Amino acid sequence: MKRVLVISDTHGRNDDIEGVLAQVGEVDYIIHCGDLERGEDYVRSLAKCPMTIVSGNNDYYLDLPMDAEIEIEGIKIWIVHGHYYYVNMGVEFLREEGKQRGVDVVMYGHTHVPHFEQEDGLTILNPGSLTYPRQQGRKPTFLMMIIKDNGDVEYDHCYYTQAFDELNI
Repeated sequence: MKRVLVISDTHGRNDDIEGVLAQVGEVDYIIHCGDLERGEDYVRSLAKCPMTIVSGNNDYYLDLPMDAEIEIEGIKIWIVHGHYYYVNMGVEFLREEGKQRGVDVVMYGHTHVPHFEQEDGLTILNPGSLTYPRQQGRKPTFLMMIIKDNGDVEYDHCYYTQAFDELNI
């Protein structure tokens, strides 16, 4: 079994990343869908596992790729921040690009709103934001992707509970 932590839009609040890692325990891989803003080396040192980070629209001074294609346990994943794919208006452009690339999963950020859909063998997801959530209730979120030994995949949007404590939620 592989445990993959998917986060996005932390906007320099690396203490939130550290807090989520404390909350979820050991993970096998970390994916950050952009808008890290600073502290790349520090965040990579926290990870203690492989990590992929893509560039967001606020990552001006970081040398990060615009997107990345990775494979974990046979699952092909395309990671992008999403601002060049008009994600504020929907995921249609991501869906088409994901199909053209032949991936199983598309992961994106930018909207600060959790999203999950599966259609025609393609999963499209957004973990939401740890620091500046925009969905109703505005609770900080991340996503856990669990790849079982038999190849089945489970996805779980989770709340960052330490943020609740800090905000008295």
